Amino acid sequence: MTRRRLVLYLLLNVLVSAAVTGLVLFLYERFVRPDCASGVGAATGVLISGVVGLGDLQTETITLTNIGDQPIVLTGWMLRDSDGEVFTFPQLTLYPGGAVRVHTASGEDSITDLHWGSSEPLWKSGEQVVLYDLQGLARAFHRIP
Repeated sequence: MTRRRLVLYLLLNVLVSAAVTGLVLFLYERFVRPDCASGVGAATGVLISGVVGLGDLQTETITLTNIGDQPIVLTGWMLRDSDGEVFTFPQLTLYPGGAVRVHTASGEDSITDLHWGSSEPLWKSGEQVVLYDLQGLARAFHRIP
């Protein structure tokens, strides 16, 4: 094998290795990393404290709590389930220590209670709730037991 051919093979190997590494990191970030989260968005201070009333449309609720020391503007942020159902937050600021409940059913929104407006329960055991910010970055996670 000539030296020139060897250099070409080495360069090709480096390019393929870089592409595979990039693909693996992308897939990890996209599909695996949320499973490792503890429920707290470190950069946001938001905790998804769980889903209550699982499977019952009238009582099914997700609670988000601001455990940080700064107000968080949730306007336009989204909650998404594993099936792709999305709830977009209306104009809302969550102050330190404050909480908001998102009810699955329809209803009248208030400062502490928002309504998804679904006609059927959304959450199932084993499903993951993810909170996304305006840029589409996942900020908090919760796996339903």
